[in-house]
Amino acid sequence: MNGQGGTAGGLGGGLLVAGTTSDAGKSVVTAGICRWLVRQGVKVAPFKAQNMSLNSFVTREGAEIGRAQAMQAAAARVEPTALMNPVLLKPGGDRSSQVVLLGRPVGEMSARGYFGRAGGSSPGETSHAGGREQLLGTVTDCLTELRRTHDAVICEGAGSPAEINLRRTDIVNMGIARAARIPVVVVGDIDRGGVFASFFGTTALLSKEDQALVAGYLVNKFRGDVTLLEPGLDMLRQLTGRPTLGVLPYAHGLGIDEEDGLRVSLRGTVRESVVAPPHGADVLRVAVCAVPLMSNFTDVDALAAEPGVVVRFVDRPEELADADLVVLPGTRGTVSALAWLRERGLADAVARRAAEGRPVLGICGGYQMLGEHIDDEVESRAGAVEGLGLLPVRVRFAVEKTLARPVGEALGEAVEGYEIHHGVAEVTGGDAAFMTDGRGNALDGCRVGSVWGTHWHGSLESDAFRRAFLRRVAADAGRAFVPAPDTRFGALREEQLDRLGDLIEEHADTGALLRLIEKGVPEGLPFVPPGAP
Repeated sequence: MNGQGGTAGGLGGGLLVAGTTSDAGKSVVTAGICRWLVRQGVKVAPFKAQNMSLNSFVTREGAEIGRAQAMQAAAARVEPTALMNPVLLKPGGDRSSQVVLLGRPVGEMSARGYFGRAGGSSPGETSHAGGREQLLGTVTDCLTELRRTHDAVICEGAGSPAEINLRRTDIVNMGIARAARIPVVVVGDIDRGGVFASFFGTTALLSKEDQALVAGYLVNKFRGDVTLLEPGLDMLRQLTGRPTLGVLPYAHGLGIDEEDGLRVSLRGTVRESVVAPPHGADVLRVAVCAVPLMSNFTDVDALAAEPGVVVRFVDRPEELADADLVVLPGTRGTVSALAWLRERGLADAVARRAAEGRPVLGICGGYQMLGEHIDDEVESRAGAVEGLGLLPVRVRFAVEKTLARPVGEALGEAVEGYEIHHGVAEVTGGDAAFMTDGRGNALDGCRVGSVWGTHWHGSLESDAFRRAFLRRVAADAGRAFVPAPDTRFGALREEQLDRLGDLIEEHADTGALLRLIEKGVPEGLPFVPPGAP
């Protein structure tokens, strides 16, 4: 590998990181391999054919992709593009998702319609033109283009490759591995237990053709003395004919963007790192309302990174009582989240806070809920719905989704973010716009007293703006909290990505991984019965 990318006459190497389950560690292992490779001078890119996630990101060209792939691109030190995540599914409930193809929404589809027969859909659904076969061609083309321009592409699977009910329509696990003829490494989370059975069972449930691509295993989240594990690893190799390519220790405080599935892992959101003492006399308590279909909950990571800021997710009104700041986060279901706030009594609690002059921040869907009126014939099709009435804003849902990477100024500091929303806000009053162009012209958002709202995700990652906002919150809340002057969120992210690279370098068989990436699938991998039914 020469660090110059693939050539017109050939393709860069490839590897698929699959998992025995969702949340086995595929995203972080993929990121770790990307960071390790780029530190070796390899030009590498991440890839995930199909994501199901409510945490997304907007690329420079205005394409929407999963946040995990944006994080992995940062690990690889490359700019994220739509090629890295050609299919994104954004759940809108238990049975349907918005389908985002090559960074643009193409319609809503039920799970049955999406995973069923090619081109099939239920009445009222948007159908995929050409069905799943065309999607496989699209994702394969994206992977080929990345391999053409990079030395290596590290692909991430989804869920488990042994989901035999979905194998016929699979484009993200063995489907893409077979199409691109790339080796597969399976990651298992030993912290959950049953990792040997999971490795064996995953392999034994694959067809002979799929098994021929599974080159080895990676144990994730191991605690204790690795020598105690070695007899089991030896037996696993005897049973499957495949080596374990590394045992990665359990690592605390890896604030890496979460992604998979409809269920949000709040455990992962509140980071496990040791909270630094406050810079001032007080801590600042932030309560995030855990609304249904919460999206881009990574917005509060930058708050949690501040020394002395304590972030927690709440779902009861009494949990707001001691909060210095309440955050209404983004959501894929603004109207249903609004109803949930009212049913729980949280809407009344937020209104009481606003009347008392206590700080409230709404981001994207949370901003829309703070307004006076919502007209939604697109997302929920509920029509006219009354908002919380805390900001003079009227929201109309448009068919066209806004995808943007805006920059501006807020509270006298530079700020940037990204927008992902169907709601169009008409601001009819208020004390001030939240985001401006620095010359007094409004760009986004609204403020009335201590109630703030903006569509801009990621704005709190702008260090100077975040400090200015927290100083304002502390003053309104009557807290002697002082933001630390030297917290750099981007640098903290880089440190975490380096830690992932260190885990791979120190605890994986990097020589074996490099051979798989460069030389492809090993010959003679044995078949493990019974195989796929």
